[in-house]
Amino acid sequence: MSIVFYAAPMSSATPVAWALAELDVPHERVPVDLAAGDQRKPEFLRLNPNGKVPTLVVDGTPLFEALAIMTWLGDRYGTANGMWPPADSPERLPALSWSTWAYVSYGSVVNRLAYASSERIDPSLRSEGQAKLARDELDALSKVLETKLSAAPYVLGERFSLADVIVGSVVWYRTLVGAPLDAYPETTAWLERCQARPAYKRVMESELPKAS
Repeated sequence: MSIVFYAAPMSSATPVAWALAELDVPHERVPVDLAAGDQRKPEFLRLNPNGKVPTLVVDGTPLFEALAIMTWLGDRYGTANGMWPPADSPERLPALSWSTWAYVSYGSVVNRLAYASSERIDPSLRSEGQAKLARDELDALSKVLETKLSAAPYVLGERFSLADVIVGSVVWYRTLVGAPLDAYPETTAWLERCQARPAYKRVMESELPKAS
């Protein structure tokens, strides 16, 4: 099977890079220079009409959206080694539920907070009112996850899985947009466990800028 991974460092493609590393999936990585506009070139838009990373091309067929890519990777490469529940397993239902919750419910609120308060956004578009609303919603969602992680060390129970990569990537992103985890000790400890894994460290070493 031929897998080509189009990615930019420290972007929405980074969770997919982590998933590929955890699952030890052979692939070719093609760098996409977002600053240079590679994502808007016709050849890339033929693969992903949204003009975004990540994009995976599997035996010539494109697959885009990080959640779709990671769940496909789990189905194809994660069931044999216990990193992703098979389709007929009861654990498959919470795996899909929490993964979708992270990207749709939790992640959308994190994005709203980023757009309402980030210094990278045009000041005329920022809104303290919208930022407060997003923080309140994020607090409610964070309490749900905190309760979940107080009952078991990982999202699906006692073992690390691809669900932790998916959920953990979104939770990590919140810390990058000015929403620390100080009020959620169980979530903080869980994220630290996830980020202590060798696969995560390898990805970060390759994606973070090298000190001069």
